[in-house]
Amino acid sequence: VSNEWEDKEAWLRLRPVEPLPSQCCGSGCSPCVFDVYQRDLARWEAARASKDRSLLSRERHSCPSKLSPETFLAFLISAVDRLTKDTYLVRFALPGNSQLGLRPGQHLILRGTVDDLEIQRAYTPISPANAEGYFEVLIKCYQTGLMSRYVRSWKAGDTAFWRGPFGGFFYKPNQYGELLMLAAGTGLAPMVPILRSITDNAEDETFITLVGCFKTFEGIYLKPFLQEQARFWNVRTFFVLSQENSLEQLPWSYRDRTRFGRLDQDLLEELVSTCRRKPFALVCGSAEFTKDMAGYLLHAGLAEDSYFLF
Repeated sequence: VSNEWEDKEAWLRLRPVEPLPSQCCGSGCSPCVFDVYQRDLARWEAARASKDRSLLSRERHSCPSKLSPETFLAFLISAVDRLTKDTYLVRFALPGNSQLGLRPGQHLILRGTVDDLEIQRAYTPISPANAEGYFEVLIKCYQTGLMSRYVRSWKAGDTAFWRGPFGGFFYKPNQYGELLMLAAGTGLAPMVPILRSITDNAEDETFITLVGCFKTFEGIYLKPFLQEQARFWNVRTFFVLSQENSLEQLPWSYRDRTRFGRLDQDLLEELVSTCRRKPFALVCGSAEFTKDMAGYLLHAGLAEDSYFLF
């Protein structure tokens, strides 16, 4: 009886631990952390039924060397740059001249631990899809955010754990006549690698209208990059600033392409009407922003198959 009890206890210690709600990033990833748990639980139950523990170790990857949607992989932080008072650009090292292997616009899941609580959040690398030896992520920190506390503690030389890739939008060169990119805050992130992949490809003649929504001019991310991109013949950039009210306070180069207030129905219809070809819209921002933009786009005459919500 004692041996049976000890054996039962041993199997229970090997049982996968069900994830906490905080461990789900809420981005609809496949597999979700709960999908991985159900898979591991089924494997554990099969192993216990056959009394064969090798079935557990056979599938485990204690030291994965390649990015995977199911298993977290450690990456070394090589640089942490503070772009604004609450936003950081973080560079992660890749072995040698290797590439991350994401398509433009795909995202990763970051795992963090704060006060013994594991949390997971989704972030989109903004580095070029073909970047060698590194990838970069734009992260906004919130005053009361658990992941924000974790990210603010980072310094060069630390290690962070990621899994992926995830994301259902796959861009193909010349697939659309024009892309209308609607981004609020760090919702700019998935637009950056897509935009860069177009302007880096001389064969891709897709027009781009990028609309960035921010609170203030100082809060606009990646200004040098966006200015550089706006010089391409097929790229237009616009900005909507909700907490500014004076064009005279802005540099000359921004005055004719900046509006104040919010991106509303009227302004969106104006932007759609000035697109040079029939647009396909990409939307990324807060849940409220995304919902509003979807409604505005439908009202402006774009069908549901003419936009993608990140």
